[in-house]
Amino acid sequence: MSSLEILEPLFRFIPEVKSPVHREDFNEKLKWTALILVLYFILTQIPLFGLSPNAVDQFAQLRAVMAGSFGSILTLGIGPIVTASIVLQLLIGARLLKLDLSSHKDKSLYQATQKVLSIVFTIFEAGVLVLTGSLIPIDNSYIGILFLQLVIGAILVIYLDEVVSKWGFGSGIGLFIAAGVCEAIMVGSFNFLPTADGTLPGIIPGFIQSFWASTGPDFSLLIPLIATIIVFFVVVYGESMRVEIPISHGAVKGHGRIRGSVGKYPLKFIYASNMPVILTSALLVNVSLMASVFQKIGIPILGEIENGKAVSGIAYYLSTPNDISMIVSDPLHVLIYAIFFLLCCIVFSYLWVEISGLNAKKISKQLYDSGIQIPGFRSSKRQLYKILKKYIPALTIISGFFVGIIAFGADLTGALGGGTGVLLTVGIVHRLYEELAEEQLMSMNPVLRKVLGD
Repeated sequence: MSSLEILEPLFRFIPEVKSPVHREDFNEKLKWTALILVLYFILTQIPLFGLSPNAVDQFAQLRAVMAGSFGSILTLGIGPIVTASIVLQLLIGARLLKLDLSSHKDKSLYQATQKVLSIVFTIFEAGVLVLTGSLIPIDNSYIGILFLQLVIGAILVIYLDEVVSKWGFGSGIGLFIAAGVCEAIMVGSFNFLPTADGTLPGIIPGFIQSFWASTGPDFSLLIPLIATIIVFFVVVYGESMRVEIPISHGAVKGHGRIRGSVGKYPLKFIYASNMPVILTSALLVNVSLMASVFQKIGIPILGEIENGKAVSGIAYYLSTPNDISMIVSDPLHVLIYAIFFLLCCIVFSYLWVEISGLNAKKISKQLYDSGIQIPGFRSSKRQLYKILKKYIPALTIISGFFVGIIAFGADLTGALGGGTGVLLTVGIVHRLYEELAEEQLMSMNPVLRKVLGD
């Protein structure tokens, strides 16, 4: 019996998005995905009533990863959802919670618990932002109204994510991150609205404008755009890399396998996907939040926050360096942040693979149950496990380090949409494209769906 079962009475009071009782076709999934995306953009345009114009975005550097829009009711974005996921992963990784996510019952318990925790963290994070002064109301009488708007917005995101996961393509978290980053890239590249001093804030308009300056064209303006393009191609290349293990099919009753047929089982180079970076970024957001809490109660053990930015202590050294000149001007900050960021990416990569059932033990069991074996080796689950163990743990660590170093380097160069955001978006769009192509193929060939056992 899982320790989470004691929460089942509480789960009954939490609304749930029902899964479709019929098999959705390609167009229906696409319709739901598009509808939720439009609703998300509409919500980002609803401003927080009662928010002072002097309010500063404490998480501006991680805004793309939070998939929220500062000053709107979606200011919290996906922060509470990801924080809840971090807590559950750490509890499961430490064996404080024993769940088998390949079991339908345990998976349902995990998802219900994550939703409850997401709501709890929504209330906590909204309270921290309002009560610590990170979100300044125009008058103290608006504190409760601001808090309520933040909670409503974050809970709407929780359910929008659930709708996409059950009725659309991919996940709501990925969809919202990609949408926010794409918007930031377009605005950052082509914003023609002049600032107060007459300059054009968009990179391309600003670069064109610099041709008429007395100092000549300023090519340094193009660094963020170039960094964005480089990250795009590096991540696409990484997503296309595979480690292919030769396999053959044995005879499996009822599966119609052809004995001796040979193929290859692909293991992605970016094995843990981009989840390590999402989780690490969410952890950094919570460090900043907790720094605000401790400062508010007069014990700034994590550092001091001024005008929405960390200026000292642990919170400062774990704030994202987004200027390449900081390598010279503040090398200690860059070094500490890099070490912490990369270590967290590796740890979360390991936890994600273990919890999501992508480890060597689970994969070898799935392959063995499907009648798959390695040519030249005796057909056994143990043999499959020994071979997969040579690759999967190494890929887990390397992929965590790879996505971490790409995100860190891109952030340091000030890539548009945030380096981390660009990294996540490319991976999300790539996987969404694969899912769309696979679903369309299945819709056009119903017989193929039956052959693959879908």
